[in-house]
Amino acid sequence: MKRIIFAVLGAISLSACAQAPQGAAAKSDPAAPAKTAAAAKGSAPEVKAGSADALAVEAIRQLNPNVSIDKVGPSPVPGFREALAQGQVVYVSDDGRYLFLPGSGGALFDTQAKKNLSESSLAGMRKDLLKTIPASERIVFAPANPKHTVTIFTDVECGYCRKLHSEIAEYNRQGIAVEYLAFPRMGIGSEDYKKMVSVWCAADRRKALTDAKSEQSIPNKDCKNTVTMQYNVGQRAGLTGTPMILTSEGIQLGGYVPPAQLREALDKIAADAKPAASGAKPTAAVAVPTGGR
Repeated sequence: MKRIIFAVLGAISLSACAQAPQGAAAKSDPAAPAKTAAAAKGSAPEVKAGSADALAVEAIRQLNPNVSIDKVGPSPVPGFREALAQGQVVYVSDDGRYLFLPGSGGALFDTQAKKNLSESSLAGMRKDLLKTIPASERIVFAPANPKHTVTIFTDVECGYCRKLHSEIAEYNRQGIAVEYLAFPRMGIGSEDYKKMVSVWCAADRRKALTDAKSEQSIPNKDCKNTVTMQYNVGQRAGLTGTPMILTSEGIQLGGYVPPAQLREALDKIAADAKPAASGAKPTAAVAVPTGGR
């Protein structure tokens, strides 16, 4: 599970199945984030009012009011305080304005503007990467007149991917078109990979994907396919777990997000993008509610 305090997400973990080493076995528990969230009491160590430590606690609370903060104190980075929030190290500027998450999924947040300052560059890169995958290679589930379109890197074995797909009709009722791309998280050449190749080689890819995600057997097939290409694009896009939801502009909306809440997030992105036409800069980070995450 990749943990991250995402701007105004309201929870510290993305609901996604972690990418496993090739050949390793992995099982996911869709109920785990709920258990984690239930365990979080929003506790924090005692700090002196107005101190840098207090500003650090307040900054973290701006992004997630419910997260438990276990420790806050001096940092090896000048001008920053170091906090430990639910097992993750977080660095907060002494004035409480900027919050940095180190690691492979690191990001820099402006806590006052509630913006992921890293997201703009990453989104543009992801958008360009997605363009390299032909539309014919996507498995699409869409309503007649979609309001929004998302690209989702998916896996047939991941519990969260299966949960998301079990609600695909509701995503479509919410006006959301889903374009699936393959990301066999167990790696190239794994049994997971072979199943996804069989899906992409099937005469009816939509049915084959649905059957595979429902643990029904599908015919083993092999053909000229782009599963490896899609997997590589996912890695270059920074994917560390499945599902990975991306907007048409390359903005990442996390792992599993319930249908109504995904629609709410997409509506907000669309609303924030409108001022861009008049020269205003749109918000880089998005408020994604976390019910069921």
